[in-house]
Amino acid sequence: MLPPFPQDVPAHPLLIIDYDRIVAGDKDEIELLWDAATKLGFWYLKNHGVDAEAEAMFEMGKETMALPLEEKLKYEQGESGIYKAAGANATDEYGNLDAVEYLNVAKDDALAYPRVVHRSYPPTVNARIEDIVKPFVLKSLQVNQTLLRVLGQKLGLPEGALERRHTLEELSGCETRCTKVAARTEPTRVALGGHTDFGSLSFLHNRLGGLQVLAPGTDSWRYVKPIPGHAICNVGDALALLSGGVLRSNMHRVVPPPGEQYGHERWSLVYFTRPGDSVPLKALTEESALIKDAVDRLSPAETAKYEGSATAREWFARRTRNQRAKNQSGADTWRASRGTEHQPDRS
Repeated sequence: MLPPFPQDVPAHPLLIIDYDRIVAGDKDEIELLWDAATKLGFWYLKNHGVDAEAEAMFEMGKETMALPLEEKLKYEQGESGIYKAAGANATDEYGNLDAVEYLNVAKDDALAYPRVVHRSYPPTVNARIEDIVKPFVLKSLQVNQTLLRVLGQKLGLPEGALERRHTLEELSGCETRCTKVAARTEPTRVALGGHTDFGSLSFLHNRLGGLQVLAPGTDSWRYVKPIPGHAICNVGDALALLSGGVLRSNMHRVVPPPGEQYGHERWSLVYFTRPGDSVPLKALTEESALIKDAVDRLSPAETAKYEGSATAREWFARRTRNQRAKNQSGADTWRASRGTEHQPDRS
């Protein structure tokens, strides 16, 4: 039994969104989602129906992480690999290393199995792709596609505009990730440095504290309290860019769990929805008056960020490549790995 999140540790409040009410088209609930997505960019999601699949994914992840390191390193295939050992990434421009070990399974591989689209996986993953990984991926896709549809409508985009940029058919960086932070990681060590997510929407399940957000207009990191049965969702860079900054991709990081939770292994599971590889990450000003108005109100320097020609694949490759410790060649490398809201003094 894991200890509860300590009551004396301040946590940043997140709005709670009821997925059932979103599916039903409840206008008040949709407004609540819009408020969360445009202000902090983070929210809790309840009644999403993916708890059983997430639990099975945790078990698969634990079995895979228990493999000998030399076996896991066979699947360390560079920046887009399946496995990443702790200490492989930098957490800041000074070269400090992360404490996160994780396993990625690409959406394209899970849905095409046994055909290999991107890469091959350890036997512990292959044995469970069809009955555990694929159901989790499909349900997570359904949740995030529903949220994309609703947010697209609120942005004033044509019907299906966001969904067409996130199709099942096009290859993409969509993936599920099972992450472990070892027990008793140094309490002052940043396990995963401050960052914004690469893609459009992240759908996170965790049991212990450790996730922190940097709330807009503040200078301090605040914990996000895990609530049983509630996923934590957030907007990523791709959706922030497509929306001209109307939707917020917010800085966050991972540190060791607080209070009595410190000393326990920290496990988390996330599904990243990312646009198709060929999708240009620029504001959809020609498709939405709301987005055009938002970009028109920016300074020329700010506007340039939303006029880029990088594709989702290029954006993903740049950010993953430049945060790898083996690729570091000074502060400029680290800065090149940052997202839409890089702040050099926020590790």
